[in-house]
Amino acid sequence: MPPCAASATLDTADTLMLDDAPDANVAEETATPYAPGLRHTLAEDVYAFLIGCSLIVMGLVCLHKAGLVTGGMAGIALLLSYLVPVSPGMLFTLINIPFLAFALRAMSPGFAVRTMIASCGVTFFAGLMPRVITVSEIDPLFSALFAGTIIGLGILCLARHQAGVGGTGIVTLWLQKTRGINAGRVQISIDIVIMAISTLFLPAHKILLSLLSAAATSGILIVYHRPGRYIGH
Repeated sequence: MPPCAASATLDTADTLMLDDAPDANVAEETATPYAPGLRHTLAEDVYAFLIGCSLIVMGLVCLHKAGLVTGGMAGIALLLSYLVPVSPGMLFTLINIPFLAFALRAMSPGFAVRTMIASCGVTFFAGLMPRVITVSEIDPLFSALFAGTIIGLGILCLARHQAGVGGTGIVTLWLQKTRGINAGRVQISIDIVIMAISTLFLPAHKILLSLLSAAATSGILIVYHRPGRYIGH
């Protein structure tokens, strides 16, 4: 998978999520023998948020233990966690606050509220995870692949229930909506900047593994988060 695949990371999942918005014409054209577009119940939403947020935090824990970063807001949080004595999960939430405030003003209320709930979920599990699990050692290559994959699965859980994880993806969505600037290309540029800054603090082999982790996240979203593949909403 080429390095540009890393653009579909934690933040660009918000862009991909919009592909699953219900559309009557699409539903009619893709009719199946199953009940089309059944809405999720509140219990299903809560369950998905718990699974998604916990998987994302577990992925951050593994990447942090291996000394790696990734793209998007998670990459910024991980990089800062190597410089200040604060967990990447907590940093993720703190950095996300201004982006969430922007979402309340610039995006739809439903999307903004669900994204805020997801961010609070990440904060909750970031505080809980050290109390219930300790990662004493992890192979960096395994961490890159495993953590990238479960982060992608966590994002997928949230996206299937019309929530994002905030971050710079909110800005890229807004730029695409109001200025016509492609969100994916903007996110690629942001990810490149994050990786470039990371080279000042991390050795080259860890940068390569970090790119592999971002690609693993992208792979989950590219393969499993496609229009028409999922009829629930």
